[in-house]
Amino acid sequence: MSLVVMKFGGTSVEDPAAINRTASIVAGRVAAGKKPVVVVSALAKVTDQLLRAAACAAAGDRTGSLAISSRLRSRHRDTAAALVKDPQAGAELGNHIDEQFNALDEILRGLAAILELTPRISDLVVSYGERLSSRIVAAAMLERGIAAAHVDARDVVITDAQFQKAVPLDSVIEKRAEQHLKPLLDEGKVPIMGGFIASTEEGITTTLGRGGSDFTGALIGGALSADAIEIWTDVNGIMTCDPRVCPDALRVKVISFEEAAELAYFGAKVLHPATILPAVKKNIPVLVLNSRNPDNEGTRIISLAPHCKSPFKSIAVKKKLSIIDVVASRMLMTHGYLREIFTIFDKHQCPVDMVSTSEVSVSLTVDSTDKLPAIAADLSQLADVKYEGRKALVCMVGEDIRGQQGIAAQVFNAVRHINVRMISQGASEINMSFMIEEDDADEAVRSLHAAFFKDPDPEVFDVEAQKLATQPAS
Repeated sequence: MSLVVMKFGGTSVEDPAAINRTASIVAGRVAAGKKPVVVVSALAKVTDQLLRAAACAAAGDRTGSLAISSRLRSRHRDTAAALVKDPQAGAELGNHIDEQFNALDEILRGLAAILELTPRISDLVVSYGERLSSRIVAAAMLERGIAAAHVDARDVVITDAQFQKAVPLDSVIEKRAEQHLKPLLDEGKVPIMGGFIASTEEGITTTLGRGGSDFTGALIGGALSADAIEIWTDVNGIMTCDPRVCPDALRVKVISFEEAAELAYFGAKVLHPATILPAVKKNIPVLVLNSRNPDNEGTRIISLAPHCKSPFKSIAVKKKLSIIDVVASRMLMTHGYLREIFTIFDKHQCPVDMVSTSEVSVSLTVDSTDKLPAIAADLSQLADVKYEGRKALVCMVGEDIRGQQGIAAQVFNAVRHINVRMISQGASEINMSFMIEEDDADEAVRSLHAAFFKDPDPEVFDVEAQKLATQPAS
């Protein structure tokens, strides 16, 4: 029997109807002879509301904070009641939900008293989303005849103590998966666990960062050497661009690990950037699938994708970026100068997306706008500094871009009506990217898509779906 890790995002568990669809998908995998491990996100929008409750409490608004918690309690109790009709199971689940919210309310009251929200307490507060959703989903699946068994993800996913973006300890996770998950799978049970949440070896709650449920699925897949990792979301897979921007976007049927990782980092919302790493290590295929359209084959991410006749596979956009210009006419060529610049970014734990240098200046792009004033203050000790916000990074991903003659000319001809601020091509064989004003991003994507996806390769793109969509109604 093949082992498959199935991760379901917030929209796949947002309400009773969505959870019923998820249960049907899991039941289908079991009926097909597979051994699933299910990882679920919090109910849609719950993480944002928990963060808001914590922020209100820390600002002294105890009443507002507890009101948010009360609304969330009602939502979870209503969802559970709609899914679990067995009186005893329903009562047990309802009591568990109340116990969890009573504990959360105590934390919020404490925050309102001390008026300080630390990263450690923030992780504890937001962990309630996945802790509750996984219990509800497990109970719903049990009622539908699936041999579900709830597992607290914090017993399996072990990390360091970098709260809000903890680093997983792979070797410990493998041991914990062997200890907590393998026996359940051997008994024919379906483990159900929350994504995103984890703990230190001492048992202190941590999280993997926003969007980290994908990462959880991949970590569990890697730890168990799964045959496949399935990421269930609300779109048909990785698309050639955001279909909300370009309605004729195509589904990418197959893509390489390297290309998918690049797209995820540079703004494609379908995958968390770290998702690919555990899969690459064990060469486990990742499938991006649609829980609202489970018959669609989605996108398959594998180590070596077939050759594509089209120069690009997809266009991603990363918005809300800033450009920092560091100008020092006499210092640029001085030994160690660039190292000093990057030491400052390291000090502030601020990653850099793109770098461009000239004789007298260094330009860098970052997405950590809240840290900009402090970074600029430190950089000003070395040189003149200025920064601008509201920029967007357009990233075009495909195979062997560097080796395709004239490709840059084609790209910039397609966006000749848009002002380009920074360009990066030679650093990667599969990525060509440039910086523009945020307000121009959608127009740039539409122009690029029209130029490069006129004749899509049917081996790589779902051309048939496009044909069906454009056929006149009979």
